[in-house]
Amino acid sequence: MIYFLIFFLGASVGSFINVLIYRLPKKEKITFSRSMCPNCFHQLSFLDLIPIFSFLFLKGKCRYCGKKISFQYPLVELATGFLFLFSFISLLTSFKIYNLEFFLSLLKNWLFITGMIFVFVYDLKYMLIEDKVVIPLIILILILNFLTKSSFSSTIFGGFLGWFFFYLQYFLTKKRGIGEGDLILGVLIGIMFGWPKVLIAIFISYLIGGIISLFLLIVGKKTLNSKVPLGPFLAIGSLLTLHFF
Repeated sequence: MIYFLIFFLGASVGSFINVLIYRLPKKEKITFSRSMCPNCFHQLSFLDLIPIFSFLFLKGKCRYCGKKISFQYPLVELATGFLFLFSFISLLTSFKIYNLEFFLSLLKNWLFITGMIFVFVYDLKYMLIEDKVVIPLIILILILNFLTKSSFSSTIFGGFLGWFFFYLQYFLTKKRGIGEGDLILGVLIGIMFGWPKVLIAIFISYLIGGIISLFLLIVGKKTLNSKVPLGPFLAIGSLLTLHFF
């Protein structure tokens, strides 16, 4: 039962991530505003908003206008649900017991997962890292690092290294290869993992990015002059580092 509840919590957070992805570019209110169909603008009822279940029950179509619902919505909810659950199980094997440090570490992991899934989809869709989401996460994870007694020097140096790594590329490419949002994201990844684990996250991210970019070049989907968002690769690399290193 607890596994189901954690999965459902993660899926619900995934639903909120979808709200952020839809509303932030339009500068709409995030809270205290009813959800509606983006096609017919009909306000959605509670039964239309149950994570994953509503998509399946409605057969992927709006109840009111029949327009197809993007697969982004259930996929983000599924991914968040499974990652929340996997993070819980992984931490439980380390801590063995439920104590304050366990719950604080779990909260930190869940916040980071939420941020990485948001970055993955948002940067893929809009080629943009949204500071309004990343900066609050930096502050919250710094606080949680302090509460869980993480190494202060490791956290600060990791954050600096994450920022400097991307700033160096930003400077050398004269702003063409890296955006300012990637610098802020580098800080988030750095303070999350600290030194030297941040290097593992960056290495895995660039390895995955290089392989996928090469594949896209070979199949003709991209050219050497094409822009490829870095955020999705950093998100994948960071999530792999979080759970396996």
